[in-house]
Amino acid sequence: MSDTPTQDFSLTRELVLLAVLATLWGASYTFIKIGVETIPPVTFIAARTLIAGGLLLVIIKMRGLSLPRDPAVWKRFFIQACINSVVPFTLVAWAEQTVNAGLATILNSTTPIFAFLLTALITRHEPVTTRKVFGVAAGVVGISLIIGLEAFNGIGKELVAQLAIVAATISYAVAAIFGKGFKGLDPMMPAAGSMICGAVILIPVSLVVDQPWTLAPSAHSLLALLGLSVFSTALAFVIYFRLINTLGTVGATSQAYLRVPIGVGIGVLFLGESLTSTAWIGLVCVIAGVAAMTLPARKRATVPA
Repeated sequence: MSDTPTQDFSLTRELVLLAVLATLWGASYTFIKIGVETIPPVTFIAARTLIAGGLLLVIIKMRGLSLPRDPAVWKRFFIQACINSVVPFTLVAWAEQTVNAGLATILNSTTPIFAFLLTALITRHEPVTTRKVFGVAAGVVGISLIIGLEAFNGIGKELVAQLAIVAATISYAVAAIFGKGFKGLDPMMPAAGSMICGAVILIPVSLVVDQPWTLAPSAHSLLALLGLSVFSTALAFVIYFRLINTLGTVGATSQAYLRVPIGVGIGVLFLGESLTSTAWIGLVCVIAGVAAMTLPARKRATVPA
């Protein structure tokens, strides 16, 4: 397992994983849209974190590993759960009761923009380049085109829901930076730990707010919940934490511009959704902006030290 001979192969493997992650998270918006049709958002996300956390725990046991016992590590898991699952998952699920899955995909894909802004202004662990600044500008234009028209129509349910998705996106960006602190752990540990903590937080809220024993979810919603939990959460988070370690914060979040056409395409294909002409222009701006901003991070990974 020498580093030098396998370095190019390793980069190729990481980029393939990046594409897989983009597909898994691109599909998640359609899963959510179908799920919240008959399952309230808080209960839906509580079940998502519980199933995903339980599945990851089983896989960890099968690998002969065990979760950390250090209280300090679990404190970090708890924080990661709040900023990377509890808050953003619930906001997106609530918003998708009124927002199309494709539109949610576009707005939520701007995570690298906020990750870059946070790293540039606060942590300063990623270089600021002209290309990245252009990427931020293009992404902001894309968001403005999508949300701006709603603002002109007044503060309505759709606008508030879209802003909730943007807030979730900022939370994801913070989580991407915070996730760097798990570098010494097996990628499955923070994934499982944060999911378990998320379930511990959300299940009591679900019991009080939604009284899930009174619900009658459809078969489609239950299947969507299962697909979201197993593939777009458990599997996706293992890949996500691995990529943060191998490609860096902005590099890992660069899957966002890949998942935009995937997420929109799935929404069009399976839900019959369509975008306005302004939203299409916004989509192009977001993809171009995020791609331009993240290219230097991936290029830097190809040059051996």
